[in-house]
This record gives sequence, C-alpha cells and structure tokens, in this order.
Amino acid sequence: MHVPPPATLPHDGVAPPAVPLAQQGHGAAVLASFLGWTLDAFDFFLVALSLTAIAQEFHLPDKAIAFSLTLTLAFRPAGAFIFGLMADRYGRRTPLMIDLVFYSAVEVATGFAHSFTTFLVLRALFGIGMGGEWGVGASLAMEKVPPRLRGFLSGMLQQGYALGYLLAAVCFYFVFPRWGWRPMFFIGGLPALLGLFVRFKVKESEVWQKTRHTDWGSLGREICSHWKLFLYLTLLMMMMNLTSHGTQDMFPTFLQREWSMGPTQRAVITAISMVGAILGGLFFGFFSDRFGRRRAMVAALVSAVALVPLWAYAPSLALLVLGAFLIQFMVQGAWGIIPAHLSELSPDSVRGFLPGFAYQCGVLLAGSVAYIEAILAQHTRYANAMALTAFVVFTLAAVVVALGRERKGIQFAA
Repeated sequence: MHVPPPATLPHDGVAPPAVPLAQQGHGAAVLASFLGWTLDAFDFFLVALSLTAIAQEFHLPDKAIAFSLTLTLAFRPAGAFIFGLMADRYGRRTPLMIDLVFYSAVEVATGFAHSFTTFLVLRALFGIGMGGEWGVGASLAMEKVPPRLRGFLSGMLQQGYALGYLLAAVCFYFVFPRWGWRPMFFIGGLPALLGLFVRFKVKESEVWQKTRHTDWGSLGREICSHWKLFLYLTLLMMMMNLTSHGTQDMFPTFLQREWSMGPTQRAVITAISMVGAILGGLFFGFFSDRFGRRRAMVAALVSAVALVPLWAYAPSLALLVLGAFLIQFMVQGAWGIIPAHLSELSPDSVRGFLPGFAYQCGVLLAGSVAYIEAILAQHTRYANAMALTAFVVFTLAAVVVALGRERKGIQFAA
C-alpha cells in the first residue's frame, strides 16, 4: 500500500493553514461590524436631525447644538486609542462587545438629559464609544474577508454609516412629530443586543491570533515605528471626514432654513440621499477591486466637485432631491473604499489600533466643520456656506488620495 510522504514544514516549524486566513467565517464578522457602525451612525445623526428642536428646548441658537456634534467628533480619538490598543493586545471581539454596550447606555441616558451641560457631557462620552467601534469592527471584518472581495465588502461595511443615517431619518419621520426628540434616543439602546451576537456568533480574527503582541512594550514600539504612515492616514482621514460631515451634518438644517421644510420633508430627502450613499459605496467598492483604491476614490471625489452647484443651488425640488442623491452617491462612494484601503496600508500587528486611531484623529481635525458652516451661514446664505465648504474639501481630498499609495488585494498575515 502506498503511504504518502509526510508534509514538510517551513523553516519556522509552523504548518500553513489549510484554508486562507481571510476566508474563515467572514460573514458574521462583516454583519456584526456593519450593524455596529449602522447603529453608531443612527445615534449620531439623531442630533443632526433634531438640531433645531434641541436648541429650542434648551433656549440656545443652532450653533450651540452644532457644537455638540463637534464635541462628539472631538472625543472619538480617545475611543479609538483605548479600544484600538485593546484590540491589538487582547483580540478584536472583546473590545467590540464592551464598546457596543457602553455607547448604548450613553445613548439611552441622552434621552434623559435635562440640562445642556449634561447633554454635552453625554455627547462627549458617546464620542468615545463611537470612536472605538469603527477601528475594531473594520479590522475584524477586513481581516476575515477574501482579498478579491475586500473592496466590495468594504463598501458594504462602510455604508452602515449611510444606513444608520437613513434609519435615523425614518425614526425622525415617525417618532419626532408625535413624541419629540427624547424618545428617539431610547431606541439607541439597541446596540447592546448586538453585543450578544458578537459573543455567540463571531469568531476571533485568525490574523490577530497569528500576529498578536505578547506584551505592551512590543506593541508600543511597533506603533511608534509607523509614525510616517500614521501622519499620512490622519491627513487622509481629515479630508475624508470633511467631505462627509461637511455635506451631511448641517444638511437637514440647510433644508429647514433655505427651503423652509418641515420635519417630514427633511426626513424624506435625507433618507433618499442615504439610498444614494449606500449604492455609491457598493458601486465604487466593486470598482476599486477591479481598478484600484486610489483611482476609484479620486473618480468619486472629482465627480462630487462637478455636482456641487446642483446640490446647493437646485432651482426646483426635484433637482434638489437629485442633487442630494448624487452628491452622497459620490461622497460615500469614496468613503466605501476606506475600510479596505486603510486595512491594507496598515501592518498586521497594529491593524486594530492604527487605522481606527488615524481615522478618529482625522475626525478631530475635521470636527469643527459643522460649527464653521453654521457661523458662515450667519453671514451669508446656507447654500453659499455649504457649497463653498463642499467645493474646497472635495478638491483637497482628491489631491491627498492621489498622492498616497495603495496595497490592493494583499494577503494579510502572509
């Protein structure tokens, strides 16, 4: 009887896995990360949609509540720092579960805030939770998906943000006219249930298990050794956050002030724009798998520049809706590539920390954009403030993307 010869091992004595690391159980990881980011965005945009109502209840101008959006964004790096370090040291799953429960509790508490100071403190705490979710979830999902599908699934994952905005608009449509803004935040407790799904259905990242650090010192040295990459990723994410927050956060207020729209109309148009965002993320994510990450992102951003006049100065309601749909198709089209692009640029052993922390530092640098737009609008039309901001940030973002590099389709932990 023929006996096959024993398999030979590589020089390090470790047998290669029978199945590529990136293809083991990625469905549950992508779903958990997608839903986590969806519910994060849902909670964040409840404030954007309810901005004028919250301002009226606390007897404050719009810019004061717009400052709360800036405060949330400013605290996101703290969350990315804390949970990102935990993700590279202890694995992706446990930090993700803790983060989901934490920001759910904060969101429910926001519904009980009866002073502006308390409201601001809770929005800062929510920023910590929001900042922690993306980096941990994205690293977990991107390390599991097959490289050939990484761009497309990245687009799906990132559009959890657009879906969250869409769900917030739907919630606003049904809940706000009847019960006001507070009950909407009680719904924000749902992410706690997602923590149970992660606990029982999501497996730990095999890439992390293969490249994990055994002590804090080695992790810190590895992070510091990539400081140049960190600076570029931070600049990139600053520009990308200026494009998204500059066209989304004050858009419901723009519709109210410039078009005199009530809550129902604002919610419907916002929802339509987020449908465009979801489709754009999937389209350009697929495009990036074929033609490259940078090429797809630059194409989306340049197209967005051309759409600014239609978006800000539409002469009719139909064209306004079309402009809102198309601008978010392009903005989130570029954004949909980000989870894959940052994960591919980041080394295996610091992927839990580096992309998420750079992302949230970029948020911090871009976080004042809604406040700046509100101040600009006091001196000119809202349309002028929004158009000027969009044109500048789209152009600069395209330049920063084009000057960077990419590693499309690399095999993690190879």
